[in-house]
Amino acid sequence: MNFPSNLRYTKDHEWVLLEGNTATIGITEFAQRELGDIVFVDIPTVGKALEAEDVFGTVEAVKTVSDLFLPVAGTINEVNEELEGSPELVNTDPYTDGWMVKMTVNNPADVEKLLTADAYASLVAE
Repeated sequence: MNFPSNLRYTKDHEWVLLEGNTATIGITEFAQRELGDIVFVDIPTVGKALEAEDVFGTVEAVKTVSDLFLPVAGTINEVNEELEGSPELVNTDPYTDGWMVKMTVNNPADVEKLLTADAYASLVAE
């Protein structure tokens, strides 16, 4: 499986790309494989300030619905509108075209506290 080293990861299987104080967030390749074919992504939290670990949306696969947990505190600014018509992008390209939200992070240093690619790979290998 692919876990890009320029990203940080959570135990809940989200990834974070930090650029300045803006974070792009999605779910990992491991998560999308576990979920199976994704048929719907619902993220009703644009414009909302949320804390780390708050649910910011849900992803629906053929057999299950799973909550999406925010890795760090901040405000959701943008949702990937491509997912509305093409939720399968999360399956085919989870780290680029399949991103879910962009947010302003309250404290960018919090991202550095998340798992590295190696630590995340060890977590999902267990």
